[in-house]
Amino acid sequence: MKHIYLLILFGAFVFPCKAQIGQDFNEEVALITQRYDSIWDENKETIVFTGSSSVRLWEGLEDRFPAQQILNTGFGGSLTSDLLEHLHSLVLAYNPTTVIIYEGDNDIFYRRSPKRVLRITRKIIKRIWQQYPETRVVLISAKPSIVRWHLSRRYKKLNRKLKEFAEQSPQIDFANVWDVMLQNETIDESLFVEDGLHINQKGYDLWYQVIKPFIK
Repeated sequence: MKHIYLLILFGAFVFPCKAQIGQDFNEEVALITQRYDSIWDENKETIVFTGSSSVRLWEGLEDRFPAQQILNTGFGGSLTSDLLEHLHSLVLAYNPTTVIIYEGDNDIFYRRSPKRVLRITRKIIKRIWQQYPETRVVLISAKPSIVRWHLSRRYKKLNRKLKEFAEQSPQIDFANVWDVMLQNETIDESLFVEDGLHINQKGYDLWYQVIKPFIK
């Protein structure tokens, strides 16, 4: 427990540098699109994973689902509004049959309200469906983390809103990674790398088990 408190205290000073409000993602997005332009097969069904650094840092994601064409267009430090801004380049350009989104983690850290996150998420999905009405969307819940545990109530509120929203449509699923990352209502520290924010391979193993049923 002492380890958790120290990381929370340390993280309060360090992590604002990791994700900046109003950050310019144009260069990173250009690199992502450049990478996939050469390997994406437009004749195959495509599943796009996108969102902030918890998606971007998922090493071996494509290997988890060898039968599918998986694109990882995650971009570190992003807010939900950033995904909306770059939605065409990161998602719509690839004619996805399924879009799996992890956003809201950084929004809550920067005191954006759960209501605001949900409002922008609705806009994202609306834009996806305007172009691809049959596309399925999977919303990954906010994860717990050591350095942001002091915001756990706000993350839980966001997760409730995302879950309730997903239940309103048969084309939206809610992937709850929050619960599997806890032990006795507290954080399983073994799931994290040293920064106390991002997860290690063991953490991604849990994510895979939660998300796998939604990959078809």
